[in-house]
This record gives sequence, C-alpha cells and structure tokens, in this order.
Amino acid sequence: MEPELDPQEMTADAPDTLFDAPPMAEQERMVEAVLFASKEPVTVRELMTRMPKGCDALQAIEHLRSRYEGRGVNVVQVGPAWAIRTASDLAYMMQKETVETRKLSRAAIETLAIIAYHQPITRAEIEEIRGVSVSRGTVDQLLELDWIRLGRRKMTPGRPVTFVVTPTFLDHFGLESARDLPGIKELRGAGLLENRPPPGLFEGGNSDDEHEDNEQSELFEDVDPAQSAHKAD
Repeated sequence: MEPELDPQEMTADAPDTLFDAPPMAEQERMVEAVLFASKEPVTVRELMTRMPKGCDALQAIEHLRSRYEGRGVNVVQVGPAWAIRTASDLAYMMQKETVETRKLSRAAIETLAIIAYHQPITRAEIEEIRGVSVSRGTVDQLLELDWIRLGRRKMTPGRPVTFVVTPTFLDHFGLESARDLPGIKELRGAGLLENRPPPGLFEGGNSDDEHEDNEQSELFEDVDPAQSAHKAD
C-alpha cells in the first residue's frame, strides 16, 4: 500500500472552495473520471490537487477499488500511483496476434540449401559452391530465424567456424534429420526445383555411411555455444 499521507499536507495544495467536501460517492466519481482519462498512473497528491478542498482521495480510491473488484477492469496500484487496468485474467482478450510472412531472398534460400546438404560447412565453402560471396545479412537472417547455427570449427588454417541446420529448421519442414532432405529428383518431381541449382549443391551432401562421418569428425573441433554469431565472419 501507498504510505499514509498527512491529510492536511495533502489538502494544502488543493484549490480553496466555499463549499463543503462532496459526499464520498461523488468523490469516487471524481477519482474514477481522472483515472479513466489519464494515460499514466495518478498519485494521491495529484488527485488531491484536482479535487475540492476537504476531499479524501485515498479513501475514495479504496472505495472505488472495492467497487471494481471482479469487474472487467480494476483499480490497481502502480508504484506510488493508481490506475484503471484490464483485469489480469482477461488480458489475453486484448492481445492481437498476427502472422507475418517473411519471404527469403534467393541468396538466403541458396545459402540455406547449401548448408542443409553440406553441413558442417564454412562460409568460404558456401561461397565456393554459390560462386558469389555470402553477405553478413544473409547469414544473420538465417540465424535470426533459428534455421542455422554455428557448428564445429574446421581443423584447417584459421580454424573457420562451420554452419549447420537446427532442429527448428527440421521441424519447420517436417524432417526427422538432415538425412531426410529430398534429393534433386524428388525436388524436380514436386515442382520445387524449376531452375538449375547452384553448382555442387547436391554433390557431396549428407551421406548415410556412418564411418565416413566418423572420419570427417577428425577435421573439426567444437565451438563454444555462447560464441557470438558475428565471429563467423
């Protein structure tokens, strides 16, 4: 609760009037009007400066709060001030959910496909397959969507980080693992591959041979998960 204030101190700044303080019911209406119209929570002192001399704003608030209990809106204390707010159990009705469709650029689609079929793969290897450089914006977009993440460092000069697809990517496309990615014939059969894919996209992709994966693992070392994505440049 708000600390008690001296009634004389609270009324010191209130406008003088020749009339007696209005009934408590009328004081409640005054407080209700101010709280309803105010964009920000209002303190008791601020209420007293607006109400006739002799009013008890704190008592009016307590009466008003009791009157609003169980209603669609409540009188609530916000720090040292008071406000009218939507009942907490009805807050969900005030939320508006929208679905925003974000179309990936061709560069992002090609980069994502190369990572999916060649993971773990470095930025330089992606650029070699695409034939063009990969911008930071493209990688950042895929990282923001949580479709790719940093993989293991490759044990080559400079120890560059690699990229791999995430469970979010697999879930979005209904895949149990990257091994379930469709091949070039399946993509063409489904009409999803109208143009010729980047050179080398499907070459050297994920293999079902486990011993090959074990041999390749010696070429990599793990990356700290907390490492910033910007270090992938």
